[in-house]
Amino acid sequence: MDFRSPSPASSATRVLSTTDGRWALVSTSLTALIAGTIAWLAMGTTPPLKPALSPRSQTTFLPYQLFQRLAGSSGSLASLAPLPQATKPTAPVVQQQTESEQDAAPTIETRTITMDRGDTLAGALEDAGISAEDANAAVAALGKVYNSRNLRAGQPFGLTYETKPQSVDIPATASDDGDTVADTAGTAAQAPIAKLISIAFSPSVEHEINIARDDSGVFGATDTVKKLEAHIHRAGVTIEGSLYLSAMRAGIPADVVVEMIHMFSYEVDFQRDIRPGDTFEVFYDYYYTPDGQPARNGNVKFATMHLRGRTLTLYRWQPDANEPADYFDAHGQSAKSMLMKTPVDGARITSGFGMRFHPILGYTRMHKGVDFGVPWGTPVMAAGGGTIEEAHWKGGYGNFVMINHGNGYETAYGHLSRYAPGIHPGSHVHQGQVVAFSGSTGESTGPHLHYEIRIHHTQVNPQTVKVARGRILAGRELREYQIQRLHTDALIAAMPLETKVADISTDLRQAKLK
Repeated sequence: MDFRSPSPASSATRVLSTTDGRWALVSTSLTALIAGTIAWLAMGTTPPLKPALSPRSQTTFLPYQLFQRLAGSSGSLASLAPLPQATKPTAPVVQQQTESEQDAAPTIETRTITMDRGDTLAGALEDAGISAEDANAAVAALGKVYNSRNLRAGQPFGLTYETKPQSVDIPATASDDGDTVADTAGTAAQAPIAKLISIAFSPSVEHEINIARDDSGVFGATDTVKKLEAHIHRAGVTIEGSLYLSAMRAGIPADVVVEMIHMFSYEVDFQRDIRPGDTFEVFYDYYYTPDGQPARNGNVKFATMHLRGRTLTLYRWQPDANEPADYFDAHGQSAKSMLMKTPVDGARITSGFGMRFHPILGYTRMHKGVDFGVPWGTPVMAAGGGTIEEAHWKGGYGNFVMINHGNGYETAYGHLSRYAPGIHPGSHVHQGQVVAFSGSTGESTGPHLHYEIRIHHTQVNPQTVKVARGRILAGRELREYQIQRLHTDALIAAMPLETKVADISTDLRQAKLK
């Protein structure tokens, strides 16, 4: 008996000599081929452990969805048919497009800009991206209805314009899963302005200006003037603290309060004569836009003040429209004195007339005037009409102005920061005209106004001196004035007294119109 092992060749011969053996060999070979293919594909879906050193060394991996399809196949060769392949970018740049680009239609946008100090409208428009051609054309059109030199810093303008979308080339980078994506970080930018359409702004409450391009591309400007409506008000206030703040809390407009202070400034020292509990009443008209926005003050027709048992009442009278109006008491006596007691608004007395310790010289001496503590640059008014006698530097007075009012009366103003335009020796001024601005020049410890009244070159106390009063109406003029005064009294009696604001967070005038 031969115990030698059969050779591989004889074994293969015996297997292939039978039909079952041949089919078993074919089946085993196909199974091994499919298993090897799947193993190879699995290795291709695994990312490399280290990043590629260069673009050329990067490996393009088999998409995972394709691998899943192959791994889940039944093993038939038909399942290995190639799938449609996605087209890969041939360049490392991706071009983004928006719907507006695809439609090739411009975009209409709006924006608000503000003029800076020292800027011009044309410059502000160019800074916003408007072309110099459009900016200059729009400003030229504006000049036909409004002087652009009157524009001030802070004025807002509403712009309407077209933007033309542009494609943006963005570098492509590889994502974590091997896909090529566009790097959009930091590429967002506002689309450039292609064409200015219109500009709208309101230089005042009464005016709305619009600059627009017509169908032919030419700019035109329109100024729409709002029709203002006058409303009459009768307001009364009990003073708590200062008159000004009490009036503000009652909703009386600031310009009305200032006008009333001017009316009584010849008789009332608003720092020393006003006490808590005093009252005043004012009858005035005010103008509003059609939508109820306050626009500007009208006229104070009547005002009365009750000060510790003393009552002062004044009525407005203007017989000649070409002459300024004046205020008179019930008997036709003008409220104006020859000289004002207080030539600055909002002043408080910091040093009166008399002996005092001089803060700089260090000894007691006569203070021959009144010091009003006011901020630097406060307008200083002429206490009366007259001629500028001096306007120069004068030792301890610093910058100094003296006005000759005639009949031996003079007023002097010291420690000024500067003079008003046109003020020089020999120039004529009227009562209430701004002649200078307060400061702290000369022998001064802080900004204030030193004010003197001189009679025949001798300083007198401005707070106690009696000066000549204004004119007194008589004859026909007095009769006409009395008729108007009685008519004003009848209007006042027929109106309710407004004493308090319902909501101080909104304007009183708007609340009343509603």
